[in-house]
Amino acid sequence: MIFYIILFLVILQRLTEVSIAKRNEKWMLSQGAYEVGASHYPYMVTMHISFFLFLIVEVITNNTGLSPLFPLLFFLFVIVQALRIWCIRSLGTFWNTKILILPNAEVVKKGPYTFMRHPNYAVVCLEILLLPLMFQAYFTAFCFTLLNMTILSVRIPIEEKALRDATNYNHVFQKKISES
Repeated sequence: MIFYIILFLVILQRLTEVSIAKRNEKWMLSQGAYEVGASHYPYMVTMHISFFLFLIVEVITNNTGLSPLFPLLFFLFVIVQALRIWCIRSLGTFWNTKILILPNAEVVKKGPYTFMRHPNYAVVCLEILLLPLMFQAYFTAFCFTLLNMTILSVRIPIEEKALRDATNYNHVFQKKISES
């Protein structure tokens, strides 16, 4: 029963995020933004939908129940959800599931973006690992962690190049690199 409650809440959260992303996309496009990386976006969406389908099938067919580490994994998952909300709130209208670039925009460097370039991607990586592990869905955790890493290995360079070319991204993050 706990699996279905958590699954329902996570899917509800994703649907809410899609609504936020659509609203932000509309605003950004009205401000002159453009999309990059559109060719890989359908694969990313398919991967995320497939993640939930595989998770459901594996949990139902294996019927192994909660992980012995469920309390710890659930605690970490809740922390990751708080980080997700912090990411979305920090980016505000710039947060999106697509790569939308607003030329000459100031790069957001507040909240978790103060500490790392792509905290939202870190959140997604952790979710794809933690959610299946809570329910001993090891196949889903392993396969979708690899798939997600593959998609991010394409997505992040495209996003960073577009940000470098059209915003102050180079200046903002060059300082951080040289300070290290």
